[in-house]
Amino acid sequence: MVDQSQLRQWGCKVIDIEKLALDNLYQYVDSPEFAMACQLILDCTGKVIVMGMGKSGHIGNKISATLASTGTPAFFVHPGEASHGDLGVLSDNDIILTISNSGESSEILALMPVIQRKGIPVIAMTGKPDSTMARLAQIHLCIEVPEEACPLGLAPTSSTTATLIMG
Repeated sequence: MVDQSQLRQWGCKVIDIEKLALDNLYQYVDSPEFAMACQLILDCTGKVIVMGMGKSGHIGNKISATLASTGTPAFFVHPGEASHGDLGVLSDNDIILTISNSGESSEILALMPVIQRKGIPVIAMTGKPDSTMARLAQIHLCIEVPEEACPLGLAPTSSTTATLIMG
C-alpha cells in the first residue's frame, strides 16, 4: 500500500507540471498566429470543422462543443470517417481546425490534398512547429509543452490540457 503523503506528493507534482504547461502557453498567445486564428474564426461565415485522432480527437470534440455553445457553428469530424464520405459536409465558407501533438497524424494528412483543393483554410494546433501538418496549414498554433505529467511519458496529459485551453 502506498503512503497517503506519497500520493499527495505525486498529485502535487502532476498539478505543478500541468501549471507549467499552461504558463508555457502565454508565449503562443502572444504570437501573430494566435490573433490570425481568432480573427479567422470570428470572420467565419460557415462552420468550424474540428479534427483530431485519439486523445486529440477527444479534446477536439470538447473544443467544437465549446465553440458551438458560444455561438460559433462547429462540430467534430473524425478523420478516419472523413475519408469515407464525411468530408461531404465541407462548404466553401468553412474553416478546419486540426489537432495533433506530433503534427504527423496520417489520417489527417491524408485529407489535406482534398481540403487544399477545396481552398478551405486550415488552422493546425500541434506541439511541433516544424511538423507536416503545421507546414500545410495556413495558420499554426503551437501547443508544445515542456513535459507530460505521466511519469512514464506514455499518456498525453499536459499536452491535452494545453490543447484544450488553447482551443
